[in-house]
Amino acid sequence: MGRGVWQFSLPPRILSQGAVGGRREAAGPLGGELDQTFQDTSLGKVTWEQAEAALQEEALSLALHKARLAPEDLDLVLAGDLLNQCVSSTFGLLSFQIPFLGQYGACSTMAQTLLLGAMAVDSGACERAAAVTSSHFCAAERQFRLPLEYGGQRSPTAQWTATAAGAVVLSREGPVQVERGLAGRIVDLGIRDPANMGAAMAPAAADTLLRFFQATGASPAEYDALFTGDLGAVGSQLLLELLGERGLDLSSLHQDCGLLLYDRDRQDVHSGGSGCGCSAAVLCGRILPRLAAGEYRRVLFCATGALLSPTTQQQGASIPGICHLVQLGRA
Repeated sequence: MGRGVWQFSLPPRILSQGAVGGRREAAGPLGGELDQTFQDTSLGKVTWEQAEAALQEEALSLALHKARLAPEDLDLVLAGDLLNQCVSSTFGLLSFQIPFLGQYGACSTMAQTLLLGAMAVDSGACERAAAVTSSHFCAAERQFRLPLEYGGQRSPTAQWTATAAGAVVLSREGPVQVERGLAGRIVDLGIRDPANMGAAMAPAAADTLLRFFQATGASPAEYDALFTGDLGAVGSQLLLELLGERGLDLSSLHQDCGLLLYDRDRQDVHSGGSGCGCSAAVLCGRILPRLAAGEYRRVLFCATGALLSPTTQQQGASIPGICHLVQLGRA
């Protein structure tokens, strides 16, 4: 349908999904919609990285259990996370012994793995594939910001990295289908503040949505909702302003996963949630079940990522953003 925009003639389907979260996620508006939550965010492990790996393991186990499948029934798993070398994915999925392709898209990873998994099933390369991702507040804080013991002041524009994970099983059967997809372009408008990633990612989200509607000729009226993840309060406002400048009004459709997972009035998350696990948990805990139940007919899932590293951040480099899009519909 255009550069980096695809329509699946025989749409792959989502057979099952699993969503897990930590204590803060359990206390949020979607706590009752997650399959499992953990009050002990260490999950009984000795490091935060091991705890995040356990989140991925649990999410995929739940998805497999719902689908009545064993690990050997999957031909491929695509997974990634925020940590260096995606160690949460490699250690978390090690025991499954499924052919593995590691991914890095920052907080866009859920859409990236979902899109690539759909391509693998659509092409016939796989009969079944899984898309998995996670994040953990404590592990991300240590890698990208400061040790937890430091106790530094957080900027009002900062977002809270979700302790959560999501997993999806793709096949030729299931109640939800992947109808279209778009690979995002790297967009960099020069934002350098790592405490304002919503501003860094909003231009990429705007670019993706403008490209999608131009390439497909679709009307916003065709969709019940548009979910971004995770722009937070600041990034969401900027996205709508950027789209409005180009004559595209999506304000009535737009919801942000970073604003859905937490209650900003009673939970101290500043601008909202973030992290790979944020949009993954919202997708697997709310969006897909509502599509399967017929509450939604068709939605757009647009996960955004801030493509920074601790090294580039310390060097004062700008923060490029990216946003991948997946169109989901009730089968």
